[in-house]
Amino acid sequence: MWKEFKDFIMTGNVIDFAIAVILAGAVGLVVNGFVNDIIMPVVGHFAGGTDFSAKVIELSPAVGVEGEANYKPANAIRWGAWLNTIISLLIVGFVLFMMGKAKVRAMGAAPDPDPTADQVLLTEIRDALKK
Repeated sequence: MWKEFKDFIMTGNVIDFAIAVILAGAVGLVVNGFVNDIIMPVVGHFAGGTDFSAKVIELSPAVGVEGEANYKPANAIRWGAWLNTIISLLIVGFVLFMMGKAKVRAMGAAPDPDPTADQVLLTEIRDALKK
């Protein structure tokens, strides 16, 4: 069983997938930094100096003093942070779209493969039935 597991882990697909997951995490950090540190300040500037990451709808206020025994934090809907997440999603989606277009452009259109023997036979049968 150990040998089978080792063979499975050492296949190219699993290692490629692991590398992709690690890189995706790093790209996620870069995108979050881009959205939070560059895009949202610009959006906030044009929205009258608003910091969207701090925007919340408070459902219940905090009780007590933070750090004390009976402290209860505020319960709030953080819609500003959610807006940042939506903008991150749009940026990642756009970048992936552009990468896909660049790959297709660089690789060129793949030629249509020749039909298989089964497809040729089915085409002949279809044409015979049409007559």
